[in-house]
Amino acid sequence: MAGTKMRFGAFIAPFHPLAENPTLAIERDIELVQWMDKLGYDEAWIGEHHSAGYELIASPELFIATLAERTKNIRLGTGVSSLPYHQPLMLADRINQLDHITRGRVMFGVGPGALPSDAFMMGIEVAKQRDMMDEALDVIVPLLKGETVTAKTDWFTLNEARLQMTPYSRPHVDIAVASQVSPTGATAAGRHGVGLLSIGATNAGGFNALASNWAICEEKAKDNGKSVDRANWRLVGPVHIAETAEKARENVRFGLEKWLYYFREVAALPLAPDDGSDPVDALINSGMAVIGTPEDAIAQIERLQEQSGGFGAFLQMAHNWADFEQTKRSYELFARYVMPKFQGLNENRKASLDWARSNRETFMGQAMAAVGTRVAKHIEEKGTDNIRPEILEAMGIKKDKGAAE
Repeated sequence: MAGTKMRFGAFIAPFHPLAENPTLAIERDIELVQWMDKLGYDEAWIGEHHSAGYELIASPELFIATLAERTKNIRLGTGVSSLPYHQPLMLADRINQLDHITRGRVMFGVGPGALPSDAFMMGIEVAKQRDMMDEALDVIVPLLKGETVTAKTDWFTLNEARLQMTPYSRPHVDIAVASQVSPTGATAAGRHGVGLLSIGATNAGGFNALASNWAICEEKAKDNGKSVDRANWRLVGPVHIAETAEKARENVRFGLEKWLYYFREVAALPLAPDDGSDPVDALINSGMAVIGTPEDAIAQIERLQEQSGGFGAFLQMAHNWADFEQTKRSYELFARYVMPKFQGLNENRKASLDWARSNRETFMGQAMAAVGTRVAKHIEEKGTDNIRPEILEAMGIKKDKGAAE
């Protein structure tokens, strides 16, 4: 019996340095998801950002609508929609429309908003963003179930609001709440009985909080008469692999420093020490990133399984560390050699190979006996002419006298 099939995908913010054409950068993000679709990845999550110049996708819904026409199987999620930025009915209606357009392939990731600069431009107090997310989620979940909602807060009002179309997915689209270190996301996911999206699962704080955040999620679900499933828990971490560790390290020199610059100077997250040490070594040694071989990626996922107690999907954080061809190659190697390990794809193949090997002597004996029977019948009818000497020797038969050598 094959094991549980873990899902795999990518979390695409994205991160594009300033030197290149932004139109082509967005097109490359589209091409990456198309490539993932061909390779058999399960999910792609698309971010929403409005400032700071690197994370260029302002509307994940538009991006998903485009990809829905260019892909066949991969599921497409908002990763994430920043709830304080949207009137809840309007956002729910757009997601519901995508649910129909994609025939159920859309997923709805939500969060409070990652960049303070986005909130500043809209006059939203950063201190209120998490409360606003909770208030929005309280009405969006029932709306996406097709229910009628009346609610009033200090930033939106709903009067007998409901979606015109019955949801395509039942009871609603797949919903996941973003989580970093704080219990905010886990609390919201548990309260509504929806999925959890651990974006910083491999950095020190996020890694250490995995087990506790899931415990909070389960506790809150129980308190609210809901249930949560580890299969709907997704962990995110950066990966770049190549045929050798040396090649992977060489590949990421292409764009790693520009990625680190963004987080050190703009997003202000301590992802790697800025002390003059080799950032590749720092990322690997801290456990935050995989820069190596498929075996290293397997070890990272096993490490996350042990720390978390089990989860349903691993998402690679898209990062543009390597040039696009080497990036595509990394995703291909991951699909070929990492995903099968956690999806039970080769368990029956291995069992079949082991069975054939252990019974080889019996099977080969039967095969030789069958061949011998046919050879003997031929000799009986035609003699030993046209039978190769080594075959006769193997059967212990001497050539007929006078037969041509």
